[in-house]
Amino acid sequence: MSYRKILTRNVLLWMLTAFAGRLPIAIAPLGLVFLVRETSGGYSLGATLAGAYVLGEVLGSVVLGAWMHPTRLHLSIGMAVGGAAFAGLALFPDASMALTVALAFLGGAAPAAGPGGMRSMLIALVDKADEPKALSAETVLTQVTWGGAPALVVLLAVNVSPRAPLALGAIGFVAAALVLLLLPEASPAAAEDEGTGQAKAARGRVLASAWPIYLTSAAAMAMLATAELALTPLLEYRDLTVNWSGALLALFSLTSAFGAFLYGLRTWPGTVRGQSLVFLLLTAVCVSMSAVLPNLIGIAVAFLAAGVFQAGVMVTRSLSLRERLPEHAHTAGYSIQYAVQGVGYTLTASVAAIVLDGSTPVVAILGGVVITLLLTGVSAAAELRFRQTRAEEAVS
Repeated sequence: MSYRKILTRNVLLWMLTAFAGRLPIAIAPLGLVFLVRETSGGYSLGATLAGAYVLGEVLGSVVLGAWMHPTRLHLSIGMAVGGAAFAGLALFPDASMALTVALAFLGGAAPAAGPGGMRSMLIALVDKADEPKALSAETVLTQVTWGGAPALVVLLAVNVSPRAPLALGAIGFVAAALVLLLLPEASPAAAEDEGTGQAKAARGRVLASAWPIYLTSAAAMAMLATAELALTPLLEYRDLTVNWSGALLALFSLTSAFGAFLYGLRTWPGTVRGQSLVFLLLTAVCVSMSAVLPNLIGIAVAFLAAGVFQAGVMVTRSLSLRERLPEHAHTAGYSIQYAVQGVGYTLTASVAAIVLDGSTPVVAILGGVVITLLLTGVSAAAELRFRQTRAEEAVS
């Protein structure tokens, strides 16, 4: 089986839009740090801006993506506003701290409905049988983008200008906003009458019913945050060259892209929800091995294997959400999932930083794995209870 069937004109346009719109997101955290690292605020201000950006993403994805049913025009406007915010940061790096933080927040919030809305648009462009391939292709594109973004930021910031990465991000958002208008609008079936408070409450209950799947997303990002943050200290702790950390993180993204590509080539046994939990457990095993193995080869093999299985988690959690929620709630569900990912990553990264300050990288990584396993256990138990309830309802 191949991907040829899904590569229509509209899907290729979607891929161009998705790449242009996600490159700024991948650039933003490190780009904000490089923008101000030589100013009086230094790395501290950079961390503050990155935090404001992530906060904007989280709040924007919930408010704009989960509760406003973004259309193609809304997504385009959001990306255009995000591009304007990035342009403001690039053009006025010496502006007041309040304005700079506000622009960083706006750059995260305005286009935050994009990932969920774009995923729903992609699914609408392919047949139902090809949805796993489409989501696998999306994951490949995402991982390749994230894998190359850090190197691109460093290259532009060091050799061109500290403003260059955010200027490129502004161009990417604007280009995505324009190309997006060439795509067909999402299916009308994706809409729902929300004129009454009762309808809104019912919609909220429907979205909340998928909380075990959101928890899986948080678990996956918790482990990823710990592994990424602790990789460089781990190499130093093992008396290895820390320069390998950048290469390993880039290769992690590429192996994730490879894993997503492999997932889409065939049909896998079991339910997608079960696959998601298995892939998550396999990822946890590999990350644990990377923490305890003493040499570079062992760390690299385990870490990169984790990337392959992580891709399976990324694809199957989206498929699981599509199965759990009715069609009109898909975009909102993806947006909530995106927000939960950001919260899970940020909180776990903060905890990992505290642990690293008082203990070893091995403890930090294994602690992240334990958090992941606990969240996975809760999610699996909730899923089992859900299926038992469905079975009892079917019998009665």
